[in-house]
Amino acid sequence: MPHHGNEEEHGSSENRRDAEQRENEPQKPVIHDNRKVDPKTGQARHPDQEHHADSGDALSQAEDILNSVEVPAADSVAQGAAGAAEAEELRDDLRRLQAEYVNYRKRVERDRAVAGEMAVIGVLNALLPVLDDVDAARQHGDLADGPFAAIATKLETALKTYGLVRIDETGVEFDPTIHEALIQQPGTDIDFDTVSQVLRSGYKSGDRVLRAAQVIVAVPA
Repeated sequence: MPHHGNEEEHGSSENRRDAEQRENEPQKPVIHDNRKVDPKTGQARHPDQEHHADSGDALSQAEDILNSVEVPAADSVAQGAAGAAEAEELRDDLRRLQAEYVNYRKRVERDRAVAGEMAVIGVLNALLPVLDDVDAARQHGDLADGPFAAIATKLETALKTYGLVRIDETGVEFDPTIHEALIQQPGTDIDFDTVSQVLRSGYKSGDRVLRAAQVIVAVPA
């Protein structure tokens, strides 16, 4: 008869030796490649996922959380007046939280707009002396033609796109909010104080006066 018992014992012995050999073998380190750029192709890995992660700000995430909250109906919370009162209180808390969030978001957006406007105004104020030099050069005929005249025109045009408006009109009524009267002199055929000459141009951006125009005012005789 064949000796099956010896064959089984022999097979189990080999299995044990293989298991012991695998346990004694040193573990190979597992290396994870977390580089965002593939070193072979030079292409970015998973750009869509990275863009999605970067594009979400805290306000948007908070808004998503609020919108995803579901308030259970009164009959699903509990039966009777106690359950209905608990559900209504939960609804009131959620409405109050949403109202506070809306007000906070409006305040943040308003602060961002004000900060952007103040940054633009700061740049415009810094360039006003440059515009004064351009005006002086133009009055002396130094900017009648040539490359510097073209550069000055481009500068003035670019600043207009940021809302810069020059205050240099004559023959208009004197306005103390945009004019600074340096000299007053009698005028003829006028019924109100009139700007007769602009000594230095003023500037404004929107409703904000950056600098009042220095003028000579003609007053009714």
